[in-house]
Amino acid sequence: MRGHFALLALTLFATAASAQVRHNSNAPIDFNAGTIELQDRANRAILSGGVNVRQANMTLDAQRMTVAYTGQITGGSPQVSRLDASGGVTVTRPDQRAKSQYAVYDLNRRVITMLGGVTLVQGAGNTVNGGRLTIDLDTGRATIDGSSVGTTKAPDGSVIRQGGRVTGRFSVPERSQ
Repeated sequence: MRGHFALLALTLFATAASAQVRHNSNAPIDFNAGTIELQDRANRAILSGGVNVRQANMTLDAQRMTVAYTGQITGGSPQVSRLDASGGVTVTRPDQRAKSQYAVYDLNRRVITMLGGVTLVQGAGNTVNGGRLTIDLDTGRATIDGSSVGTTKAPDGSVIRQGGRVTGRFSVPERSQ
């Protein structure tokens, strides 16, 4: 029964998230960073130093980001296919903010996957924590699970995996008595 409640709670939270306006993943991507290293032969760019990326009404902030692009040029710019972010990653959308250690934005699938110590805050008080968050930018649906990233060492030095749980808090509107 406990698993069913967690699934119900997540479904309620995801339903609130689906009220999000569909993201325009065809909008241009603007960025700023401390440094950029272009690796044309590998079709990628490495951005570092307080990276900020904006696309339509969504921002992605991280300490480092690898931008993979195709060999095709559109409007004088390469077509970006994927963003890999690490270090204090934050994705901000209208009425929603997610934080994690790592994130991958797959522009072809229109999906953002965030990993490691994920916190998703919706509105003023709904918060869900877990190990992995997937945001479908077409539907606005957010799915979070307890997957943990990495490993934990036991006192004897052996390596064990840590199973994760989804935790959170939902706000409840005030009711007159």
